[in-house]
This record gives sequence, structure tokens and C-alpha cells, in this order.
Amino acid sequence: MKEQYSGREVLITGGLGFLGSNLAIRLSALGASVTVVDALVRGCGGNPYNLAPLEGRVRVIHSNIAAPRRLREVIRGAGIIFNLAGEVSHIHSVRFPKRDALLNATAQLNFLEECSRTAPGIRVVYAGTRQIYGIPRYLPVDEDHPVCPVDFNGIHKYAAVMYHLLYARMSTLDAVVLNLTNLYGPRMALSVPCQGFLANFLRKLLIGERLEVFGDGRQLRDPVYVDDAVDGLLAAGAAEQLLSRMYNLGGPEPLAIGRIAEIASRLAGLEPPLLRPFPPERKVIDIGSYYADTNRIRRELGWAPRVQFEDGLQRTLTFYGEELHHYLPSGGEEPHCQLDTFVPQKPQTVAVR
Repeated sequence: MKEQYSGREVLITGGLGFLGSNLAIRLSALGASVTVVDALVRGCGGNPYNLAPLEGRVRVIHSNIAAPRRLREVIRGAGIIFNLAGEVSHIHSVRFPKRDALLNATAQLNFLEECSRTAPGIRVVYAGTRQIYGIPRYLPVDEDHPVCPVDFNGIHKYAAVMYHLLYARMSTLDAVVLNLTNLYGPRMALSVPCQGFLANFLRKLLIGERLEVFGDGRQLRDPVYVDDAVDGLLAAGAAEQLLSRMYNLGGPEPLAIGRIAEIASRLAGLEPPLLRPFPPERKVIDIGSYYADTNRIRRELGWAPRVQFEDGLQRTLTFYGEELHHYLPSGGEEPHCQLDTFVPQKPQTVAVR
């Protein structure tokens, strides 16, 4: 990948978050000139410390993509855009649907409209979600699976997917979507409320609290380590010609959530997990089992997940063993969902030191 990215101007939205920061670090190592845009919207997981390893080698702009005219010069100067900004919490979307619509749909449309005017034809790689498919009608889930989200987050993220695909069909943007499954790894936000089960598991592991699994634990997931997800983004960004515009990206194998909890508990030296009934607010958005059919991205982009779950989780625990105070400053108590809507800010440019 070095030849494709060395010397290129790359823009990452949501670049202070979990996935965005790992991508920025990799791109910098490949020789790219990286600009990060992140509004640090409360509850979305942005953490300036995520980019500490870059030591001033990245430009950071604190601004919201909902007001993209402020970013016009940055967009114009970019050679490729990785669009990772947005709300990821399904619980947040149910409690605050208008907020989710602003973050995941309206802001995306505003941003893409500006990109199409300012940098027509630019490659935009969008981080979508498996949640657009809703409850799987068959497994594994491929890109032709019916779309039927079970929460507002899935609906609004699907709107953003369609915005990207429509701009691609109109040939005003060279857009591509990766629908990601459950991500985990270093720099995952641990103090953000109402996240998915992997973030909740990891927080509990790190404070020595016994894991609890909702339901019977048989629901399947295919967790993907963040380095593998970064590989997928880079492959989509570097492809000279895209044969498809949407790809499902998943982990190396499906695992029962109960089995995931057992592996995690053993690695952390904790007692085996407990089974609990689903809380009502989580039961209504539970999709049962899910794992992705990744044949398309393997065939067309040459991508495949490499990191097995146990290995990836061990790497993750090792990272937080040294860095935990930057991710759980409050001591690890259960975070609460008390959020309000964002207000677009005036842009500020800083260099990470």
C-alpha cells in the first residue's frame, strides 16, 4: 500500500475516533499527509489522545461536517477522503432519533454535497454498518440481502449509504461503502455510554468485573479487529477501478456471543460469564445472529481478515494495560446516556504533539 498512499493528501472525517485514529496512524506510517476533521461530538467516541503516537505529524481540525463550507479548502486539497464521522450507538438512536438523523444523515448529505462541488470525482470511502440489514433472513449476509433496519441508527446510516451510492451513480463522486461488523481493538472508546456489547465487555474486563451475556449466548457475531478493518478501508481507497460500490466486511469466523465472553473472561483471568435476560430497550433492537459474506471484497479488492479473535483481544488488553487512564479516567463506572444535540462549531486547526 505504501506506493498508493505515500505523499498523498488524505482527509479523514471522525479521525479522533476509534477507527479513524487507527487509520490515521497507519496512513502516516505509509507516508501520507493526513488531515483529520472531528467535532468531538459528545457520545461519539472522539479522543484527542488517540493520535498521540503521531507527535505532530497530522493536522487536526475541530469542525463538524454538518457545516462543510468551513472545510472547503481542506476538501479541495485532498486526494482521497475516508468518511468515518457519525454516531455509532443504536441505543442513542432510539433515545435521541433526531440527534441521530442530524449526525448520520443530514450532516452526511451536507458534506457530500460540498465534496461534489469542491472536489468532483474524488474517491470517498464511507464506513457503513451491518445494522442496515436488520434481522438476517439468511446467513452469511451478502450485499444483496434485503435492507430492513431495526433502529433509527440503521435507517439513518442507510440513508447515508444511499447518498454515497447516488453521488457515485451520478459520477460526481467516486464513492464506495464498506458495511462493517462489530469492531474491536486499541483506541476503542470505553467511557462512552450505550455502545455495543464488545465495548461493554472490554470496559468490564479492564476493571475486573464479571461479564454478563444477554439471552442464551448463542447469537453469532464475526468480530473484526481494527487493523483488519483499516486494511479494508485502505484497499477500497487504493483500488484503481471499483467493480462494486458496496462491500460487506466481517471477521475471520462467526463466534457465539457466549463463546466470545468465555474467551474474553479467560484472557482477563475472570470468572466465566453469567447469562441474563435481555433488558427491554436492547431486546427490541437485537438482531439475533449475524455474520458477513465477505466473498465480494475478497474477490474484488483482495482483502481478507487475518487476526483471530483471541489474538486480537489479547493485543487489545495489552494496549489498555498501558494506556487505560486515557480511556477510563472516571474509574470505569457504568456510563450514562445523557446527551444533547450537537451545535456546529467554528473550525479550529491544531497539530497533535
